[in-house]
Amino acid sequence: MLHLCQMRLLKRSIHSNRLPVILAILVVAIYFINAAPGSLWKKVDNGLFIGEFLSPQKSVTGDSKIIIVKIDPRKYELKLLTASEYKHSNLTINQWCKKYNLIAGINAGMFQGDYSSNVGYMKNFNHTNNSKINSKYLSAAAFNPVDKSKAGFRIFDIDETKIKDILNNYRTVIQNLRLIKRPGKNRWSQQSKKWSEAALGQDREGNILFIFSRSPFSMHDLNKILLKLPIRLVCAQHLEGGPEASLFFSHNGMKLELVGSFETGFNEDNENTAFWPIPNVLGIIKRN
Repeated sequence: MLHLCQMRLLKRSIHSNRLPVILAILVVAIYFINAAPGSLWKKVDNGLFIGEFLSPQKSVTGDSKIIIVKIDPRKYELKLLTASEYKHSNLTINQWCKKYNLIAGINAGMFQGDYSSNVGYMKNFNHTNNSKINSKYLSAAAFNPVDKSKAGFRIFDIDETKIKDILNNYRTVIQNLRLIKRPGKNRWSQQSKKWSEAALGQDREGNILFIFSRSPFSMHDLNKILLKLPIRLVCAQHLEGGPEASLFFSHNGMKLELVGSFETGFNEDNENTAFWPIPNVLGIIKRN
């Protein structure tokens, strides 16, 4: 396995000629529908909301806004799509969503130097993207339960629930770095490194949260910010940082194209305007 810094340099060389996103960087057309004045969440559809929150702590660059898509897993099906399973080249997040008719999509996790395998364990039904459990990655997102009495979606803390039990109970499991441990504990120590962030969270009601901040923060600070926001967050895992962080949303006239940029030691500016091709994504579709 390549060192993460080496992986970053390789990725940068590949994407040095990337094209800009045709539409706006952050929000192509933010307008909120069906929302009462002062509402924290703007309803897009039943069980589907978007929140835009201004961080109380200002970032070193950008607008310091955090965008969150809140998804009711009873009304929307979460899907893991990987280039290794579907046997095609990596796609940008908007291409993934268009190809597979996803309402929204976000990175599924950091990937290794083969530009395919997740850094943590990853399986989807009968397809295994990475069979190796990463002992340093203490968060596992699980869905598609074997037993319907189990929660349809849950982010587990591997130091509290054995990974073996999670794998036995769920058909789809994604292991990533932990940001916030249940029930709302900041588990990232302070560091000088900052980056744009794409994260996966869960709130007290069990909703899925796609979390995106183009403005860079240290993960310790971002965790503190998220826990102070009125979003009832109980846990979260890191998906991707820097220019590869991506979130796309298109439904009922609402369209978001969110792309990261800043990453300490790799891309220290706010100039990236392009989605980068990625191998693994989380997406949502409406349940029948």
